[in-house]
Amino acid sequence: MKIAKFLTSLAAGVLIALPAFAVELKIGLQDDADVLDPAQSRTFVGRIVYTALCDKLVDVTPDLKFVPQLATSWKWSADGKQLTMELRQGVKFQDETPFNAQAVVDNIQRYQTMPESRRKSELSSVAKVEASSEYEVTFTLKAPDVTLLAQLSDRSGMMVSPTAAKAAGAKFGDHPVCSGPFKFVERVQQDRIVLEKFQDYWNKDTIFIDKITYLPIPDTTVRLANLRSGDLDMIERVAASDAGTVKSDSNLVYADAIGTGWLGVYANVGNGARADNPMGKDKRLRQAFSLAIDRDAAMQIVYDGTGLAGNQPFAPNSPWYDKDIPVPTRDVDKAKALIKEAGYDRVPIELAVANNPVSMQMMQIIQSMVAEAGFDVSLKSTEFATLLDAQTAGNYQLSRSDWSGRADPDGNIQQFVTTGAGLNDSKYSNPEVDKLLLEARQSQDDAVRKQKYDAAEAILNDDLPIIYLGHQAWIWAYNKKLTGFVASPDGMIRLAGVKKGS
Repeated sequence: MKIAKFLTSLAAGVLIALPAFAVELKIGLQDDADVLDPAQSRTFVGRIVYTALCDKLVDVTPDLKFVPQLATSWKWSADGKQLTMELRQGVKFQDETPFNAQAVVDNIQRYQTMPESRRKSELSSVAKVEASSEYEVTFTLKAPDVTLLAQLSDRSGMMVSPTAAKAAGAKFGDHPVCSGPFKFVERVQQDRIVLEKFQDYWNKDTIFIDKITYLPIPDTTVRLANLRSGDLDMIERVAASDAGTVKSDSNLVYADAIGTGWLGVYANVGNGARADNPMGKDKRLRQAFSLAIDRDAAMQIVYDGTGLAGNQPFAPNSPWYDKDIPVPTRDVDKAKALIKEAGYDRVPIELAVANNPVSMQMMQIIQSMVAEAGFDVSLKSTEFATLLDAQTAGNYQLSRSDWSGRADPDGNIQQFVTTGAGLNDSKYSNPEVDKLLLEARQSQDDAVRKQKYDAAEAILNDDLPIIYLGHQAWIWAYNKKLTGFVASPDGMIRLAGVKKGS
């Protein structure tokens, strides 16, 4: 009798411990994320995962306005050299470490000083950061930097547990601990990333999902097939050619938003021994390569009219675009003349590209176009995270690598082309470009900033360390049982308010 009562009691306890209905969301990603440490990472899909895992000081709305997240308010000093933030109280990290001003100081200093950090250039204007009270933090700048708020709305503003970060060091990404609505469970490289709801999340009443599984599926056709079969609930970066299929499926919902980023080809002009190649050494060849591309045709074929041809880090519909440098018309004869002037007949090139169908299709089209001018391009297909590692190490000649975009223009140009910047995989260095982009950061007058960006673009359009191709729209598809998703130009998947019906 006692045994029976014990078993009955145990069973009741088990029932109480388990949620009555665990809601799982399976999301198909185009790539696998790189290291899950905001200090070290650089992939777009990594940012999608962070949106659930790591809250930031500041967030961005669908109309690209900065709004409170872990910081509830902020103000600039009159001279633009101090930013003071009031912080949200009652917040815990996922290991129960309390969030406060000292935690912010620890995070910012980690981003600034950690040897492996890619955030150093983003925070280079910060002279010091101090806890001015338990829930107030003050940034003192070396010089005015209007872009700091934008940096704090992305990885530089993501708050990780100081306790976990100190214990793990550079290995933090193996088991990240943040302050977002979902906490890390497991990761299997190239297979899945699993998160579960953090029960002590400060804004938990807006979270209706218990578990998220992110599944990297590079093939857009396979990704969509998995969604249509019910094996996935949502996918990102639907191929533009599949938009019609999604819209005609009564079980799916289509959503899109024009992005703030760009599609580009990096030229290795100074990154190690492999920069010693014709394309890296002679800007005339890079100019010829650019002239041999019909951007409008390539964008139309690959993105089915959903994107825009482009030749700058800002899209032609952006207020930051320099209209004095329009998208070049294809000119094969001029490209041939430049190749001849540089002393070549045919130019062999190895071009690295991620192994997803959309990127491959684009580069196969461009491979064919530039061949008519005299470029013999061999495409080297590889997994995206591997491609980024090779870019960082300088193990490439040309490499196709796109940028997801940022709300502030600085985030789409500075870190890619200034000397020593964290994402400058070309290792391009031009003191005048450095000066102009620094001055653009320091002005709070948009007209002055625009003039600086235009002047920098005139130089970059001649040197071409990055050959821009265009600007894509973000396209999502999801099961009609999901409600509450809001498409955003930053391409993120925010899960606050998202519900999954039965």
